[in-house]
Amino acid sequence: MEVSSLTLSGQYQLRPGMQPGIVGLRPVLGAGRLGRLLRGQSGAQVGRTLTSVFTLCAHAHRRAAEMAMESAQRGQSPVLPPLATLLLETARDHLRSIALDWPQRLPEKIPTAHMLGWLRSCPVALVGNPAGTDAATAWEALAKLRTWLESSVLCEPASRWLPVHRDPDVLAGWCVMQAPHLLPARCMAHWHALAHHLTPPMRSLDLLDATPALQHARLRELAQQLVDVGDFAQRPTWDGRCAETGPWTRLRHQDRKAQHSAWTRSSARWMELVEIAAVEPGNAGLDGAPLLSCGALRLAEGQALAWCEMARGLLLHWVRLDGQGAVLDYRVLAPTEWNFHPDGALSRAVSDLPTAATAVAQTLAAAFDPCVACTVQSGATGAGVGA
Repeated sequence: MEVSSLTLSGQYQLRPGMQPGIVGLRPVLGAGRLGRLLRGQSGAQVGRTLTSVFTLCAHAHRRAAEMAMESAQRGQSPVLPPLATLLLETARDHLRSIALDWPQRLPEKIPTAHMLGWLRSCPVALVGNPAGTDAATAWEALAKLRTWLESSVLCEPASRWLPVHRDPDVLAGWCVMQAPHLLPARCMAHWHALAHHLTPPMRSLDLLDATPALQHARLRELAQQLVDVGDFAQRPTWDGRCAETGPWTRLRHQDRKAQHSAWTRSSARWMELVEIAAVEPGNAGLDGAPLLSCGALRLAEGQALAWCEMARGLLLHWVRLDGQGAVLDYRVLAPTEWNFHPDGALSRAVSDLPTAATAVAQTLAAAFDPCVACTVQSGATGAGVGA
C-alpha cells in the first residue's frame, strides 16, 4: 500500500458552543490502516515509512519505532539513545514551533525576516536532523544553546532565570517587558491577556512513574486497550477517562499542585526550552526526575511497546512481529489524539464558549498545539488555528 493512497494527515475543527466541541481525526490511525501500511516491513524500513507519515515529529517516531522493533525482535530492552540527543531533538522542535508557528497566531502579519530575526545567531538549526548525534556532540550543542540563550535572549544565567520565572505572573511580566524586541515574548504577552483566564480542568496522562514496576503495569494495561479497542488510537482514554499530555505533564511535574490555564500550557514550551538548555552532563534531571524519558517494554513473544517524551507530549508505539521479524500489526498513540479527544477537557471548554468566540477557541487550541491542521468553526466559515 502506497503512502500517497491514503488521506493520512487528517484534521480537527473546533466548534464553539456546540457538542462535541471538537470533530475530526487522523484517518491513518484508525481501522487498522497503519498496520496494513507497515505489514511485512522490517528493520529500518519501518522507521523510514513512519517518518514519511508523521513528518512534523519524524525523529521521535523513528526513535520510538527503533526501540519498539528492537525490543519485540530481540526480547530484551533496547539500547536507549543518549539523553543529550533526546534533549537536543526536543529543543530544536520547541525552537521551530516557537519561531514558525507562534507568529502565525498573532493578529498581525509578521514578515518572515522578522519572524526569524531573533534566531539569527542561534547555534541550533531549525531544519536538519540531530538523530544519531553522539552524546559528546549533543552536549556540546546544548552548551552552545545555553550560551546563546543567556547572552542574547535571557540576559542572565538560565539557572538564575528559571526559578524566578516559573511563577506564571512573573513570566507574564517578563514577556510584556521583552515584547518590543523579542518575538516569542511578544507572542506570549499577546496570549496572556486572554489565556490566563481560560482554565480547562486538567487530568494528566500519568502512565510514566518513578517506580518501574508500577510504570510497566500501566504500560501493559494501556497496550492491551490499544490492541482490544478498535478506535483506541484515535479516541484514547486512561482509566476510562480522557487525559492530556504535553510539556506541563512530564513526570517531574506530577507532584506540583499548580493551577493550570491555557497560559501555563502555552508557556510550558518556552520554559522547557530554557530548562533543556540549562542541563549539564551528570545533572540531567529536575526535582529528582529525568527531564525526558524514553524506553521500551517487551509484552509477549514478538510484541513490544515503546515510549518517548517529545516536544508535544508522550508518544507511544506498539508493534507485533512475525517469526522473521516483519511487522504483522502496528499502532501509534500520539499527543494530539489525547489532547483533541471529543470528550476531553479542550473539547468541553470549547463547547462552553459562545458560538462567536473564535478567538478564545483559537487560544485554547494553540495551548494544546495540534500536529495536524486545525480550524475553528464560526457560522459557515472556519478560522485557521495553525498546526
